[in-house]
Amino acid sequence: MNIDPEIRHLLDLMPASGRMGTKIVSKPQQSRVMNVAVPMPWHRGSRPIYVNFDLWQRLSRGQRDLLLLRTVIWLTETKWFKPDIYQGATLVGLLALTVELIQGDGVGIVVAGGLSAMAGRQIWRSMGSPQRELEADIGAIKIALRRGYNESEGAKNLFEAIKAVAKLEGRSTLNFTELIRSQNLKAMANLSPVSVPESIKHLY
Repeated sequence: MNIDPEIRHLLDLMPASGRMGTKIVSKPQQSRVMNVAVPMPWHRGSRPIYVNFDLWQRLSRGQRDLLLLRTVIWLTETKWFKPDIYQGATLVGLLALTVELIQGDGVGIVVAGGLSAMAGRQIWRSMGSPQRELEADIGAIKIALRRGYNESEGAKNLFEAIKAVAKLEGRSTLNFTELIRSQNLKAMANLSPVSVPESIKHLY
């Protein structure tokens, strides 16, 4: 595969926020088709998307497009600082911890530190929650609608990309989240009458 034209195509495919907030990096030595790290709150600048183009070229055009869009949405929509109960608990815990450290109250330090740690752990777990993964899929399909795909076509391409990537990476089975995503995409693509129950979507 000629990498430069492919990267130009992928950049044109991205929404403006993706072009500004991410960069595509060729990494032929990695065993994964595409790899990204959870963007940490202190990280500034473009977030790298590492691609093994030797494996990448074995996917169809539609699979590549939807996989790229899905990854960009997942990266750019990561928000560490947003108003919710866990963010509030973390902030309260950190403030209380500061006060207790100043006052030298050992019990207070333990309680405040524990509150912060528990809330922070929940925020971290939510980064990989089924709901967030499904939202990234839906976001990618919405962008794909503006790039000439229809909803069922976009969902079908992304569903097939999940299976194809697992095979290229030498995985014989999909993980739990991939299975949930696949079932949701099959329903969106009219390939299955069964959608993912809300109780499963909101795990974690």
